[in-house]
Amino acid sequence: MTQSSSRSFPQDFLFGGATAAFQIEGAAFEDGRTASIWDTFSRVPGAVVNADNGDVACDHYHRYGDDVALMKRMGLQTYRFSTSWSRVRPDAGAVNPAGVDFYQRLVDALLEADIVPWLTLYHWDMPQAQEERGGWTVRETADRFLEYALTMHDALGDRVHHWTTLNEPWCSSFLSYTAGVHAPGRYSFGDGLLAAHHLLLAHGQTVRALRERDDSLSLGVTLNLTVADPADTSDAADRDAARRIDGQFNRWFLDPVFRGEYPADIVEDFRAVDAEAVARWEEAVTASDLETIAVPLDAFGVNYYHGELVSGHAPAVPRDSGQAPTDRKTASPFPADAGVHWIDRGLPETSMGWEVQPEGLTRLLLRLSEEYVGDVRMYVTENGAAYDDAVEDGRVHDQERVDYLRAHLSATLDAIEQGADVGGYFYWSLMDNFEWAWGYEKRFGIVYVDYDTQERIVKDSGREYARIIGERAI
Repeated sequence: MTQSSSRSFPQDFLFGGATAAFQIEGAAFEDGRTASIWDTFSRVPGAVVNADNGDVACDHYHRYGDDVALMKRMGLQTYRFSTSWSRVRPDAGAVNPAGVDFYQRLVDALLEADIVPWLTLYHWDMPQAQEERGGWTVRETADRFLEYALTMHDALGDRVHHWTTLNEPWCSSFLSYTAGVHAPGRYSFGDGLLAAHHLLLAHGQTVRALRERDDSLSLGVTLNLTVADPADTSDAADRDAARRIDGQFNRWFLDPVFRGEYPADIVEDFRAVDAEAVARWEEAVTASDLETIAVPLDAFGVNYYHGELVSGHAPAVPRDSGQAPTDRKTASPFPADAGVHWIDRGLPETSMGWEVQPEGLTRLLLRLSEEYVGDVRMYVTENGAAYDDAVEDGRVHDQERVDYLRAHLSATLDAIEQGADVGGYFYWSLMDNFEWAWGYEKRFGIVYVDYDTQERIVKDSGREYARIIGERAI
């Protein structure tokens, strides 16, 4: 249980903020950058709320110096950002020196501000030209990704210690190739399976190659994970519904990364839905692939937003989450979900319709510690909430987000005190940004962005985070 008195964090615990290149940089077609799949997808009628795109976003490409200065004033110890494949190697082709130079300047600014750079290589912005060659459904893309990763290491390997290969491959495979609600917007169960495997292969190949270059680097991957609970633990149908969601969402990525195998029960679930798609996937998966995917890690990133209560029986009153079908971040798009019903627990919800469930983060970190990660240190690399913020007299009073932040930091500390090795927490997001299929409609930031003027305003949640960082206690 979370205590009411002040509780201190370990001395080596890192407090940070997180962003993604496409969501904040803008400068979409400047200095040699070419289209990513999100530039293309966001222009498809109906794909993104209000037909928004990331052409300007937060204009971070031009304002990164001021943004780093803001991070320093807030006391951030580390900053998790992604580099844009389309900026660094446009069209997945030759190196673009101007794109590389931007990240060199960003990293230099962070280091000068005594902020640890935490680099993510892939946060969903594949070059559109590579998608047209098959995207993540073809093995070639894993090889092209490795070229890009090595380019970034050539440029930053002497200054960046922490490297993350992928952010949330569940989203960039199944949400993108099966559910069609994220770029590139495909609707194919089989394509989602292939994309998931080739993403993991790209991860393993990259970790192996970077470790061969420099064994002092900290190398890892970030997965978005949930806690799936049966509505009635004594009911077999409810338990099976929770098993399927856990298997499709969590174990489909955890098992190959940490155990070198895909979960056999979920393979059979998938086969019952589409045997031909599973057969194509099985042809693509080799024993050497699984060995590569399971290459040892130094760090493991955990993205957590909420858990879910599920049943194998339809509730008398179906849950109305108020959530558009364009971003069901923890609701699997698989046909195998037929018969799974999400149960409303009456918990508070964010403006995304996501339940606020901090104790789920504690349970998730403890489960990972006990069942998967071994001696690999975990980091909460994303955790945050969207609310309907408004500026009043130059301030943003977002008490719900303040409460969310405090509750989830407390939940993280609960896990540490119970034995989980968690080395840091990155709030999502440092600033309001282009929220994928939601465009600019949803605000996750602890810093408010006026998209007309690009003014930044630190919200009450950002002020509270700065206070917690300064005191190293909650």
